[in-house]
Amino acid sequence: MIITEILARNARIYGPDIALVERRPETGSRREISWSQFYRRSQALASALAASGVKKGDKVAQLMTNCLEWLPTYFGILMTGAVACPLNFRFTAKDIAFCIETSQAKALIFGAEFIERIEQEKARMDRFVETYIWAGEEGDCPDWAVSLEDFLLDAPDKPVEVALELSDPAGIYFTSGTTGQPKAALLTHRNLEFACYLENRHHNQTRGDNFLCIPPLYHAGAKMHWFGNFIVGAKAVILRGVKPEWILEAVSQEQATVVWLLVPWALDILFAIKSGEVNLADYKLDQWRLMHIGAQPVPQTLVREWLRFFPNQQYDTNYGLTESTGPGCVHLGIGNTHKVGAIGVPGFDWECRIVDSSEKAVSQGQSGELWVRGPGIMAGYYGNSEATAAAIKKGWLATGDIARMDEDGFIWLVDRKKDVIISGGENIYPVEIENFLHSHESIADAAVIGIPSMRLGEIPAAVIKVKSGTKLTVEELNTFCEALPRYKRPRR
Repeated sequence: MIITEILARNARIYGPDIALVERRPETGSRREISWSQFYRRSQALASALAASGVKKGDKVAQLMTNCLEWLPTYFGILMTGAVACPLNFRFTAKDIAFCIETSQAKALIFGAEFIERIEQEKARMDRFVETYIWAGEEGDCPDWAVSLEDFLLDAPDKPVEVALELSDPAGIYFTSGTTGQPKAALLTHRNLEFACYLENRHHNQTRGDNFLCIPPLYHAGAKMHWFGNFIVGAKAVILRGVKPEWILEAVSQEQATVVWLLVPWALDILFAIKSGEVNLADYKLDQWRLMHIGAQPVPQTLVREWLRFFPNQQYDTNYGLTESTGPGCVHLGIGNTHKVGAIGVPGFDWECRIVDSSEKAVSQGQSGELWVRGPGIMAGYYGNSEATAAAIKKGWLATGDIARMDEDGFIWLVDRKKDVIISGGENIYPVEIENFLHSHESIADAAVIGIPSMRLGEIPAAVIKVKSGTKLTVEELNTFCEALPRYKRPRR
């Protein structure tokens, strides 16, 4: 079933029930919408986009931080038959412009935080973007854009009639390439539908579940995990903030049952418990049945400590890529905590193999590149047939990760084939930072490496050779690196 049809079904059957809640602990605000409101808002945006000239197959970019409007906006784009292009809100102005050029997006829906970045490269984007739609909550709409509310006022009061097939393109998700240049993974409606069934099969969500969503929705991960709730019409809470007490308050007050955490957030909660910063007795957590983690390697000690404080919780590790429609092509599986440290076994309807440099299967226990095959594999990299051919081989997706399989069929990551640092779930490519450092007039040479971090998995560290006759301090380097997105700045 096309996921826009799943939304329409939820609105018909569960109309007045709460679909989404947004919590902003910093301001104390809380908002919510029902399934019928969710559907109507998406439908109104679809009508407005269609009236502005957006048609099936066009691309619409979405540059927003997590908020109550994020998902209705995403579904509104899909309802027109257009291809949704969610952008990383950490992207620089040049990254954003590159993504607009690559996708040839006809419209851009953006939050107030991005006005300055858009204006820096707007001349490049104007070659493609016909309509800029400001979805800001605070401040003023720039004169070169239309506010979302004004845009919706002009929407025809009728649904958009468009025939969608499962094979139709649905989303372009930008994932960094080996040079740091974002690559455009093209996902189909079939990919999105499969993600709904996969996530629900893995984590058994029912109408009584409530998913606490903390990671960015532009990632395939957060949205695809929410899909497990979405397909059964279950509630979700979008939490804007990651302090331990905010997470525990949201779980307690909203009665969340399923929470997907990144390693740093889980560690922060454990540290807060041990230090006495939070007291678990202050929260109602009995209903919290599942905590699962993905996006980066998970320390075994973390899970052991977690289950010491939450002994009745289920646990799962999820492995996936944007190119596999997010998480789940490999997962540990509920009940397999004796294998913590492994990424797990093939997910529902997925196959895995481990191959050597000649692309032949290795023997059990030997290391090689992990390949996966299943209904979640992307259609390809949009506009990049060469990269597609390198990634998808005879129906198998080459992950770039080196792995081995143990005697019980569990897969363990050993190394990465690609030169990439994963820090807090974000991919960082050393060559991109090295090229930036080489632009400094006092740097003769630079190499960027990943060094272990208990909290983030890895952090980027720069080894610098200063030009003869010049001086350079760490403070000066830190100031220079402020031009990079925060997560890409060398920490050492």
